[in-house]
Amino acid sequence: MTTNDFPLLSVMIVLPLAGSALVLLLAERWARTVSLAAALSTFLATLAPLYLFRTGQPGFQFVEHYPWVGALGISWHLGIDGLSLFLLPLTGFLSLAAVLVSWNAVGQKVKAYFVSFLVLEAGMLGVFAALDAILFYVFWEAMLIPMFLIIGIWGSENRRYAALKFILYTVAGSLFLLVGFIVMAFLAQSQGGAFSFDLTRWMALRVPASHQYWLFAFFFLAFAVKVPLFPLHTWLPDAHVEAPTAGSVLLAGVLLKMGVYGILRFCFPLFPEATAFFTPAVMTLGLIGVIYGALLAFAQEDLKRLVAYSSVSHMGLIVVGIFCLNLAGLKGGIVQMLNHGLSTGALFILVGALYERKKTRNLNRLGGLAGRTPVLATFFVITMLSSVGLPGLNGFVGEFLLLMGSFQFAWWLGALAATSVVLGAVYLLWMTQRVLFEKDRSPERSGFADFSLRERIVMTPLVLLMFLIGLFPAALTDRLEPTAREIISVSAPGPAREAPQTADAKIMMEEVTHGPQHSGR
Repeated sequence: MTTNDFPLLSVMIVLPLAGSALVLLLAERWARTVSLAAALSTFLATLAPLYLFRTGQPGFQFVEHYPWVGALGISWHLGIDGLSLFLLPLTGFLSLAAVLVSWNAVGQKVKAYFVSFLVLEAGMLGVFAALDAILFYVFWEAMLIPMFLIIGIWGSENRRYAALKFILYTVAGSLFLLVGFIVMAFLAQSQGGAFSFDLTRWMALRVPASHQYWLFAFFFLAFAVKVPLFPLHTWLPDAHVEAPTAGSVLLAGVLLKMGVYGILRFCFPLFPEATAFFTPAVMTLGLIGVIYGALLAFAQEDLKRLVAYSSVSHMGLIVVGIFCLNLAGLKGGIVQMLNHGLSTGALFILVGALYERKKTRNLNRLGGLAGRTPVLATFFVITMLSSVGLPGLNGFVGEFLLLMGSFQFAWWLGALAATSVVLGAVYLLWMTQRVLFEKDRSPERSGFADFSLRERIVMTPLVLLMFLIGLFPAALTDRLEPTAREIISVSAPGPAREAPQTADAKIMMEEVTHGPQHSGR
């Protein structure tokens, strides 16, 4: 654990909060500009750890530890490792994109809208940096309120129903999490320490087997709702469909990742025996989600709902991969969290752009857009291929590692997990054909503009990142490997469940992460 003299993580969290306070103080006409400045400065702050992070060093870096409520063992304790290193800039980047996407989309209560987004950003960053359980819980709950408001006030026709369903599901799961945190603090005290919510201290505890199973269930339930894992996913399609475009971008790009992050940060290291016990059940639910989400996506006529169900399928595959508890599966799961955030966030931006132009998301009323909006169509095709997992784009790296980890765990698991790739290609290619290349089926065929400069500014960095990760994945995987190995070491004590890699498997993994020149061939 290395401590940073400069409170970089605190500054990162305070910047959007300061921006939200400034938006409240100034006139409404300044709301967009101030929000853009706050989001941009926060994003730049999230880039700093990428350059300062010491690659190959396990444990937490940029640690800040200050007493908060000393009598209850609560502290302002922040730090990041390879698991959270890339989730912070992903959050900053997608928050900046959300502000730009919202520039002309909001016509009422503009100040409240941008205040909600900036508070949401601070909460999301805090979740990925908190090393104190109560501090984590404060950020976890704080981000729910602005997302509830964003869906409920600025959403579509059924926004109140979707917002209420979102908040009921997530808050109900969070209550189980809070109970689990309190029990863990008492366990820390019972094993000769102080009453503490310090996660780094919890990792040194030996949680009795009699407690592990129900504590794992409490923690996992809260995180599974956020993933969302089948059958706890039903709030997601409604929330996506009714949320404004920027809300859908952050919901898919960041909030869903918090469920997987929580499983990796809390469930695996604290409850290794319970993790092993529940792995078959969790994998079964993940596989059901993979196939069920893909089939439902194929059946949708609403573009937003189609992309929402694709998220259920992709997140199910990520859960299957991480529960293999081998190096390929863990690295693939973390990489795919980032990839899904970029690709699905970009898809929601594109769907929102189509809706602004055609005033419909119904596939039966779209078509023929490739010739009329070539720039939009180009971005659409690249983003779709990224989600499909085309080699050379970011989706391929994560899916390859996830499938490798699944096959190392069991051949039948890999075979079932591979259905996500096949089914994903089917419904995404079908969607693209109907939207871009078939005849225009809309009743109103008047001309409309291609992508504006603002929209190109939003989409170009997303597409560049898709190519950069796809062509140079070692920049991610090298920084993730020490953390992945540490998760395996604490989550699979004794003979690790990681299957020994054959020489061919090692060569394949080297090639996908570093290129053929490093494989020794």
